Amino acid sequence: MTDRTPAATIVIAAFNAQDTIGAALASALAQTAPVEIVVVDDASRDATSTIVEAIAKQAPNVRLLRQDCNAGPAAARNRAIESSTAPWIAVLDADDIMAPGRIAQLIARAEAEDLDFLADDIEKGHPDDDPASRTRLWSDTAIGLLRIDAATFIRGNLATGRGERREMGFLKPVMRRAFLDRHALRYGPLRLGEDYDLYARALILGARFGLCDPHGYLAVVRADSLSGSHPTFVHADLMEADDRMLAMPGLTREARLALQDHRLEHHKKWVWRRLIDAVRERRPIAALGCFRAPVPVAFELSRNLGAEGLRRLGRRLRSD
Repeated sequence: MTDRTPAATIVIAAFNAQDTIGAALASALAQTAPVEIVVVDDASRDATSTIVEAIAKQAPNVRLLRQDCNAGPAAARNRAIESSTAPWIAVLDADDIMAPGRIAQLIARAEAEDLDFLADDIEKGHPDDDPASRTRLWSDTAIGLLRIDAATFIRGNLATGRGERREMGFLKPVMRRAFLDRHALRYGPLRLGEDYDLYARALILGARFGLCDPHGYLAVVRADSLSGSHPTFVHADLMEADDRMLAMPGLTREARLALQDHRLEHHKKWVWRRLIDAVRERRPIAALGCFRAPVPVAFELSRNLGAEGLRRLGRRLRSD
């Protein structure tokens, strides 16, 4: 590999990211490792493409691809992967940034440890804040290097016990292209949880996956983040993704149980969201139909409904 040959492809899927894409690209261009950067504009309606084009004129290792219609981050990332050639692939969200040495450090460590995926624990915060005020996604203490198997990873995506927004699926590992190509692995047809689905399938297929302490990926906390809100159907899509993985050969008993628990968690979320939709749309029969579900799902639905009723009653009493 020559100094000009990219060690990694940095993939950025961007949708209406005009306010953040410049900072994301600047952090990608600042990497000490030689990189190619592929930005896929997912049919933005703002100036995202214009900003990327202007940067690409000054940076030959930046390429812009445009989607004709919005297809979601999974499809955008797949297109970027197919159009690139570097031996390692790294994903950067269009509203996040990276420290300059991150890619070089992760690749060196992944190659030294013979890993197919290596993720560093993500830090969450804002670039202007004191670094000491940032929080970590997975562990609040040093972890060194953890080897992650399929069952551990899948259970690391259950909100139960850790709370929302701390799932392992939010990690952004460097990925060995040779492993992805050997198994014909790409992102699945999901609008939410596409990272979880890809990493879980890779682990079931035998990927060597490591998790280490932070090397400089900053998930910028924003009130208007697109990943913070999603439509009801995404939970059904994740249930289908789990069903596909449950049908894969070679599943360990632990991985199968973890997948079943993950599927059940999203079944509960799906039915709860369907009930909310039915009430909002004044469809009482559809709302009652939500209770025709497996016992654990119907029980959770009743509990959520009771808790919501108590919250509303409390608000009413306080306002009187």
